[in-house]
Amino acid sequence: MNDSSSSNELSLFLASTAHDMKNSVSVLAGTLEKLLANASPEVDAAYPQMAHMLYQTKRLNDNLIQLLALYKQVGKPEYPFDVQPLELADLVGQVLASVRVLLDSRGVKLETDYDPGQIWHLDEDLVIGVIGHAINNSIHYTQDKVRLSLKVADGCLEIRVEDNGSGYPAAMLDAGAAAMSGRNEGVNFLTNSTGLGLYFSSEVAKMHKHRGRSGAIRLENGGAYGGGCFILTLP
Repeated sequence: MNDSSSSNELSLFLASTAHDMKNSVSVLAGTLEKLLANASPEVDAAYPQMAHMLYQTKRLNDNLIQLLALYKQVGKPEYPFDVQPLELADLVGQVLASVRVLLDSRGVKLETDYDPGQIWHLDEDLVIGVIGHAINNSIHYTQDKVRLSLKVADGCLEIRVEDNGSGYPAAMLDAGAAAMSGRNEGVNFLTNSTGLGLYFSSEVAKMHKHRGRSGAIRLENGGAYGGGCFILTLP
């Protein structure tokens, strides 16, 4: 067996393993969501621990989904990229449904600002995944508030996820710039970050093209709440 065949078999094995792990983690996350939905922080002593477990399982599930998408070569011409017109109300509704229990369990208030009748062309599943990941990340940095805003500016849809924490550390801001420029920053053991989420988000953004313009992501500090800001721009 040559090296190429061995490498392909290993890749298939790892992808299959990641898929099985994702299914198991999804079941665990769903169970925790049901338990938290019927629990109360005032009555159940284990509520904070369950809320933290849900945050971590959501985070792990995001990573596994991103790994599988990248294995299937997201960003490459052969990837099934499906851009369709979608009302922002539908987009926001699906995002909220995916993060509501986690936000409530962590005591985080989510504010939204958008025109519900506005329609934009995008890949629904990929963009929802990027926004959901950004919100999950904001939960780590925020004090108690997250803001999701969508507005059309300069011919692009700007999607912002902002929190009222102390802002992203410098290493995180650098990782955001590196992901957009295609640089590989590697694993940061100080922040316990592989940069996978940012790389995935940047690839999804770049896939969205219109009239010579491509999507982009960036990280900054400030915004409406003075904390960290994740910005996804789609032409």
